[in-house]
Amino acid sequence: MALNWIDVNDYDFNCILLLERFQLRYLCECAEDIRGEMGVALRAHSAVKWYIAALLPEHAKRLDEMTRQAGDVSPEELRRCECAVLGWMEDFVTYTTPEVMATHCPFVYGWDKARLYEIADLTGKRVLDVGSGNGRLTFAAAEKAAEVFAVEPVGTLRHFLQESCKARGIRNVRVTEGFAEDLPYPDSTFDVVLSGHVVGDDYDAEIAEMTRVCKPGGLILDVPGDQRNPAAIKQEMVSRGFEALPYTGSFGAQVVRYRKVVKK
Repeated sequence: MALNWIDVNDYDFNCILLLERFQLRYLCECAEDIRGEMGVALRAHSAVKWYIAALLPEHAKRLDEMTRQAGDVSPEELRRCECAVLGWMEDFVTYTTPEVMATHCPFVYGWDKARLYEIADLTGKRVLDVGSGNGRLTFAAAEKAAEVFAVEPVGTLRHFLQESCKARGIRNVRVTEGFAEDLPYPDSTFDVVLSGHVVGDDYDAEIAEMTRVCKPGGLILDVPGDQRNPAAIKQEMVSRGFEALPYTGSFGAQVVRYRKVVKK
């Protein structure tokens, strides 16, 4: 999808070797509109094809079929096909270089951490940040909280978070692997559970899991970053007991945060 975060022409097709199994599965199962371009690109990059097939053996035959159907092309056409594939998953490609997110992603560079602090007191709290990304919410929370757990399924982002903590001398952040619908923590562990740009693939499963790990009386917060396009209030959140907290963001467009007190 075109997000206009990066110019995929700046990326080598081999950056796919940095993707996780779940990202590659999404590419293999959902990118029918660029099937031809994938075949051409994978035919020219046997190591990438091998890597995908090794992680997703159930798709090996399909990959073979795609590359068999691809013919010889010019270097220019090959590059077009490579960029078509990279552009289709621009977010995943961006995550292979997390260091660019602070200057390339509007939801990061346009956001003010005061927007988090004004809806929750994090002082002395144990906080979980679900889908931590480049640490936008993690590092803001760490300035106030006693302890922050950053759970992130993408390895390049976890490494970036860990290295950022070392470089900045942050000692109250713990980085772990996990998904929103399967959090690796015991019940009732956290005072506050944060997320931003995470909830929405499966509202019930994700919110149920966040509720499970949050203490009774604790808060679940959805805190997206500022975007250039206005966000509407999500009835999927309101109908599940969340309070909508809109504001006008740094780009002049509405941003909507959500807050819910956990009752068990």
